[in-house]
Amino acid sequence: MSAEASVGSHAADSAQPADSQHAFPDTVELRNRGLLGSKYVKLNVGGSLHYTTVQTLSKEDSLLRSICNGSTEVTIDSEGWVVLDRSGRHFGLVLNFLRDGSVPLPEDHRELDEVLKEAQYYRVQGLVQHCLSAMQKQKDVFESVCRIPMITSAKEEQKMIATCRKPVVKLQNNRGNNKYSYTSNSDDNLLKNIELFDKLVLRFNGRVLFVKDVLGDEICCWSFYGEGRKIAEVCCTSIVYATEKKQTKVSMTPV
Repeated sequence: MSAEASVGSHAADSAQPADSQHAFPDTVELRNRGLLGSKYVKLNVGGSLHYTTVQTLSKEDSLLRSICNGSTEVTIDSEGWVVLDRSGRHFGLVLNFLRDGSVPLPEDHRELDEVLKEAQYYRVQGLVQHCLSAMQKQKDVFESVCRIPMITSAKEEQKMIATCRKPVVKLQNNRGNNKYSYTSNSDDNLLKNIELFDKLVLRFNGRVLFVKDVLGDEICCWSFYGEGRKIAEVCCTSIVYATEKKQTKVSMTPV
């Protein structure tokens, strides 16, 4: 073998281990120096595989950037995948936010909360704020819609009133259980109270909790609560039965 060939062979042999070491770095070494010198990154997040760049992962001062610059130790398997012990369900969304600076968020509140938790874990503050803003919008829309709970049990009523921080106005409307007939004045009076209740709901929605009650013996009764306790009650339609003549008498009686 010529000297030139020997030198070339020796150079090739020397270059091969160096290239191999560069392509498949030792796990311990990678733990110490992070991903310095790398351009592309293979991520295994809870079994979900992602291929991206160090540049993308470093766009925000986050846990992902600290993994890239060696501030945070990482575990890399024999095939070169950076292993993150985290659910990979929403990691693609985290990556897309880093790539584009914005990303469509799920409308479902539970899923949105999951994305928020992932953003907080990876310390991607831009995505955290994006999630919080979306949650606030959902809350504003929810509160702007008129929602009137229907009481169907005494236990449900007690729990709702005890946990509500707003004043509570309850209209008991239980005409269906009355076995006696009504006068025309009774019908008119009941309708006026229902109309008044609806007007108050529209006017004070968000400031007062309005509920309807279909239980009890009273046909029409208003109850007012504050700090979890009843403070006033007005029976707007008191039905007095004359059992012998089977007649009704309607009157307005404050209690």
